[in-house]
Amino acid sequence: MNTRQLEAFRATMRSGSITGAATLLHISQPSVSRLISDLEVSIGFKLFVRIGRGLTPTVDGKTFYHAVEGMFMGMDRLEEFANSIKNSDEVEISIGTIQSIAAVELPRAVAKMHQSSNDVRFMIQSRNTPAILNSVQMHQLDLGIVGRSPPYEGVEVLYQKSVPYVCLVPENHWLADQVGLVDLNMLASTEEFVTFGGAFPESMMSIDPKLALTLRNGSRLSATNMPVSGALVREVNVLAICDPFSAEQTVMGGGVVFRPILQNLTYHVAIITPGQERLSRSAMRFVDILSTQIDQRVVELQKYLEAKST
Repeated sequence: MNTRQLEAFRATMRSGSITGAATLLHISQPSVSRLISDLEVSIGFKLFVRIGRGLTPTVDGKTFYHAVEGMFMGMDRLEEFANSIKNSDEVEISIGTIQSIAAVELPRAVAKMHQSSNDVRFMIQSRNTPAILNSVQMHQLDLGIVGRSPPYEGVEVLYQKSVPYVCLVPENHWLADQVGLVDLNMLASTEEFVTFGGAFPESMMSIDPKLALTLRNGSRLSATNMPVSGALVREVNVLAICDPFSAEQTVMGGGVVFRPILQNLTYHVAIITPGQERLSRSAMRFVDILSTQIDQRVVELQKYLEAKST
């Protein structure tokens, strides 16, 4: 017994004939007859008897019809319930994001959803990675956008991407117009960098400890906030190691360019959640929009860095 057989039986009862049922279901009369015959074999009793050129339901058939109709009424209610969920009132998506994604990529993704979905509200907080991880683990946020390398304990990862760090350079610096990879080891003892002061970004990027120490010893400036580092590069005329998303934000402000780095320093971006089962359809759609956008930006960045590498 299957749903299609029950639909054929129900349609025949409602219309009073095989012909009527075929019209209701948009199938042929032989198909309706075969479905009813298969149903009778499955349940073990006759549903109709032929009287003249018409069909008359048996007593068992009438009793069975009441049960079938009740089942379909339940399905109709389920469909109404599904539609009520689909057309429900405003959904709020709470997001915690690192600064490198907060200023450009996230607003662009929000704009796309904001224009197409009138029933979605956003609650956005800009924090550092440890704070975001903690809030997602405690189910205080629907989504977290973090910049730390995996693993991400106690959360579910919906998307992750890795990109190389770059070197921020003042546009009037001798390095600005050069091509090829910037060798940090060659510059560490002669150029001043904005450093991270030994804070967690150094472990995130997997920088060599000796190189990090040399950079710190030759610098009077440290900042764990990438936009602050970019502003210092512009105003103080020094260099900085920066993730490419923050680098692009800094370039928009003028006075700064960025160059690819020889050393393999990797920046990680991930979208995390306490669990997919907690997310609304709107939240999952937003993850698709943001992850697609980041993928596209990474492709553009890689092309730019490749062009600057040779």
